[in-house]
Amino acid sequence: MNVLFIMADQLRWDHLACAGHPYLRTPNLDALARRGVRFTQAYVNSGVCGPSRMSYYTGRYPSSHGATWNRVPLSVGEVTLGEYLRPHGLQLALAGKTHVMVDHAGLARLQLEGGSELHTLLTRGGFEEVDRYDGHHPPGEESGYPAFLRSRGYDSVDPWSDYVISAVGPSGDIVSGWHMRNVHLPARVREEHSETAYMTDQALAYLDRVGDRPWVLHLSYVKPHWPYMAPAPYHARYSADQCLPVVRNDGEKVDAHPVVEAYRQSEESRSFSLDDCIRTVRPAYQGLIEQLDHHLGRLFDALERKNLFKDTLVIFCSDHGDFLGDHWLGEKELFYDTVQRVPFIMVDPSPLADATRGTSDERFVEGVDVVPTVLQALGLPVAQHRVEGRSLLPLTRAADPEWRDTVVSELDFSYKAARRRLGLAVDQCYAWSLRDRHWRYVYWLHAPEQLYDLQSDPDQFVDLGRSPAHEDLRRRYREQLLAWLAQRKRRTTVTNEQVERATDNHKAAGVFFGQW
Repeated sequence: MNVLFIMADQLRWDHLACAGHPYLRTPNLDALARRGVRFTQAYVNSGVCGPSRMSYYTGRYPSSHGATWNRVPLSVGEVTLGEYLRPHGLQLALAGKTHVMVDHAGLARLQLEGGSELHTLLTRGGFEEVDRYDGHHPPGEESGYPAFLRSRGYDSVDPWSDYVISAVGPSGDIVSGWHMRNVHLPARVREEHSETAYMTDQALAYLDRVGDRPWVLHLSYVKPHWPYMAPAPYHARYSADQCLPVVRNDGEKVDAHPVVEAYRQSEESRSFSLDDCIRTVRPAYQGLIEQLDHHLGRLFDALERKNLFKDTLVIFCSDHGDFLGDHWLGEKELFYDTVQRVPFIMVDPSPLADATRGTSDERFVEGVDVVPTVLQALGLPVAQHRVEGRSLLPLTRAADPEWRDTVVSELDFSYKAARRRLGLAVDQCYAWSLRDRHWRYVYWLHAPEQLYDLQSDPDQFVDLGRSPAHEDLRRRYREQLLAWLAQRKRRTTVTNEQVERATDNHKAAGVFFGQW
């Protein structure tokens, strides 16, 4: 079996036609959903790129893998999907973004020299890089995109800044997409030379090169993440009136939670509090999604031509959502479904999955489930002493296993200006969210709890975290969180099987303590 693991960056769960968006055109992703199962209740384990992706890549929660924010490296002691595949003769190829930060201190402690095969593998998070481009800044030497752009006539030292995220203003001057007021304009780059088109080309070229050999490819797009600059014609596909209504009201700003209020004081949240900003950015955001869908259509057509759908596991998801002005906020991170809930489509090629094709499944799915799903699909062992997620294959294959009733997400906001606004030290900025069918509970290490009744208040407008009438309920969730934390898999250097074999065998090892 082959594996195609596709991830979009900052794509909201409600921004696909198959998820009910009344205007967005996503025919290729809709068709993918008809081939497999659309998991309607999929959640990330952190609303931030880095920690969310590390959970996708390790099968472990941020509390376990430790990469709690974008600038926190994943320890060299953590094992990623690529390292699980490698001993079995498979490589995890990458086209696109990973957000893997190098653990330089860990590599130095182990005296791993630069340039060695192991050093290279660890610095890349276990990926064999076809082309790596993390987006959001000019690409570095790890990507061929700058050279590609210059070869196509974009004559600049920094063609990404000067063409990909820039436009020509009304007066003929060059304006930047970093200023969101400009994203209604078309990018200066031609559509076929854009980030999304380029990375799709890299994936298609990889499939041509690999031929008939088994392959595992992580295709990771940087869009629709900001800068929200789309090339023509996608910049003008939608009007503001064809966007979802903004989910916010004035009441939620009254006696607001201190961390939420601190986030609302950030520049991105102040900007997204403006109606003009919302009406400018949301159409461009939708255009970037339609463009993404178009290029996925090219990829799916290639799979069809090569007759690869019959033996390729396909997973499509996102690393988190985007507020886009909901709750008077911009960006991501906080514990609202707008950010925490993501699209998740899976096509299991096994005949055992035929009965579930074209269905929607409302059971809870988490980012940590990808690693065990891929390993089981490939017939490889799942390291149960490390991996904390669960394989989704029983769900696609019409089994009815006992399943989770709660999803967990985490946040470390110590790098954010919100921390200083609150007067907190860097080790006081942790939070955990438990979400089930009825409630979302958030425990903040040094801030009041939050609690939302998702049945009567699905948009999370009314915070019951300081309500005296709900203290017993909050205590129950605190106890549930403690139990969850106590069950994290911290004994990672020996397998469960090794422990089982070594149990009560001290006499066989020549140790006879305690005898009379």
